[in-house]
Amino acid sequence: MAARRRFILAIDGGGIRGLIPLRILETLEARLRVLGKTQPLHRYFDMIGGSSTGGLIAAGLAAPRPDDTSGAPAAGISELRRFFEVEAREVFRRKSLFERFVANPRAVFDERYDERPLERILKDQLGWTSLQSALTRVVLTAYDLGRREAVFMTNGRQSDGSRPDDYYFWQAVRATTAAPAYFEPMRTENLTHGDERVLIDGGVVMNNPVLAVWLEAMKMGWKPEEITILSLGTGADIRRSWSFREAASWGPLGWLLPANGVPLLSVLAHGQSTTAAYQAERLLPAAGIGEVVRLDGDLPAGAEAIDNTRPGNIIELNGVADRIIRDNTQLLDRLAQEMSEWPE
Repeated sequence: MAARRRFILAIDGGGIRGLIPLRILETLEARLRVLGKTQPLHRYFDMIGGSSTGGLIAAGLAAPRPDDTSGAPAAGISELRRFFEVEAREVFRRKSLFERFVANPRAVFDERYDERPLERILKDQLGWTSLQSALTRVVLTAYDLGRREAVFMTNGRQSDGSRPDDYYFWQAVRATTAAPAYFEPMRTENLTHGDERVLIDGGVVMNNPVLAVWLEAMKMGWKPEEITILSLGTGADIRRSWSFREAASWGPLGWLLPANGVPLLSVLAHGQSTTAAYQAERLLPAAGIGEVVRLDGDLPAGAEAIDNTRPGNIIELNGVADRIIRDNTQLLDRLAQEMSEWPE
């Protein structure tokens, strides 16, 4: 009898552009249901990893619904889609100059958005569940400002086989989405050691977490040849570029100004995502991984901003997702055929 394939999901960061991978997961879920596979998505993925907005999706799919013992996830696809298409407008409501000045007399240097609306949504949806209670293996990325190191928040294993540090889901998501210049860093409780970690967006170090999930899978001792990794991007405007004149005129502050599209973060995120995809395409097959599937798309002009929640942009992002789905219909059908529930 053939061994059951293990499926691992890795989702890039990208703010509101998280709608693109979410739509791909929506159509994958629909294909599974047509085949009579009606369990929640976490039952078909042995591990779900994400950075930034990808971490938010991962947590929604993998965290248990608070005060529910049925094994239901904290958020289904429809609830997550509502977040990106409706609730994100409140999350990305820009502070007024007065609000920014009250928070920081050097108002021009204050973060662009108030973190409280996002925290309220995360607490309501995720409650006070922790990563160790996740419904499947999960990996969320962040960067620790105090310890100057990348952080991989997971319920898997350490290299020595011990349990990793535990965190509250809502705080882990707030941390992995704490994009510099947009949101304040997150003071995150380490439940294992009882101390506090100051974390920022995982996208600054690993916007595409494909290599992170691979390493976590190896710590679990899973056979590489039985693994399929589905890596979902959030799109990029490959036509968007900056001239020497523009870059030379920015100065230190200009590289981080949201009004300029935060070029430093944009370059870092896109550069890391494409580099990780390139490395995964070549390294993982050589390491014996059975299959790596990367789905990503080109964005229309003006759609790359991580905080553009205007209705017209939501339509554009849905269009990008529709094109990816259309161009990969047979691939998605095959994946749905091959996926099966992991054993209890």
